Amino acid sequence: MAATGGSGRTTTAGLLAAGLAASGPAVLLDLAPRLSSPWPAQIAEQGAGGLAALPPDQPLTRSAVQQACGVSTGANGVSWQVLSDGRDWHAPPLVLPEPPAAWYQLAAIGGWQAVVADTVHPLAHDLLAARCAGELGHTRGWYELPYAVPVLCAAATADGIKALQQAVMALHAEGLPLNRTVIVLVATGDGRPPAAVRAGATMLSARTAAVVHLPYDPHIRAHGLRVARLRSRTRQAAGQLTGAVLAAAHTAWGQPLPDAPQPAPITPALPAR
Repeated sequence: MAATGGSGRTTTAGLLAAGLAASGPAVLLDLAPRLSSPWPAQIAEQGAGGLAALPPDQPLTRSAVQQACGVSTGANGVSWQVLSDGRDWHAPPLVLPEPPAAWYQLAAIGGWQAVVADTVHPLAHDLLAARCAGELGHTRGWYELPYAVPVLCAAATADGIKALQQAVMALHAEGLPLNRTVIVLVATGDGRPPAAVRAGATMLSARTAAVVHLPYDPHIRAHGLRVARLRSRTRQAAGQLTGAVLAAAHTAWGQPLPDAPQPAPITPALPAR
């Protein structure tokens, strides 16, 4: 998740999916609209059906969900799956489910051990809007899923750290568990992080599960996520991120993790009489 756009959320999601795939079958769920996401192009190139191949009004099978996915390979040589809307740009927009529980149900049908959700909602705004409306909100919904470790991304800039600190304040005000929230500070250029970023990281490291610094990598900037030539320090940071997420999960729920509960089938509401 992120408080604002341009926070390196999608890059972080891809690196984390590759890292978790080393421990078992993994998938990245793309929650972004098709024309604002890099993942659909990968689905389309492979001829996978994507999310559009999963009818919302019919029961789904594991094989159908698996066949709808594309496959991505990380710099570590490990493959993982991607589920996105891979139709042509001019196809009508696909209406994606908003409740996190719906994505959890889809992941349970797919049978993966690790699921990375690349979300698009602005975290702090969502918390405030949900509070004012007396609703659950997307952020709380993701936090309350079984064995969820939220990863909060921010650009390693003065404005990025300010937005991040506001988001953390909102999480704290809502009573959400910061002790299993992992922070990722994504560098926007080479060199040492600004003083404001270093100070913010020090403060946040005492309040959250971990703070990971993701260095600037010109290969990702030039070629996108599907690149084999990552800098060694990028690979090292990706390993730290994966380790931090797994450590947060094991600290919260034990090691090995218990089996995740199966979601109950969604049944249509009966008409009022």
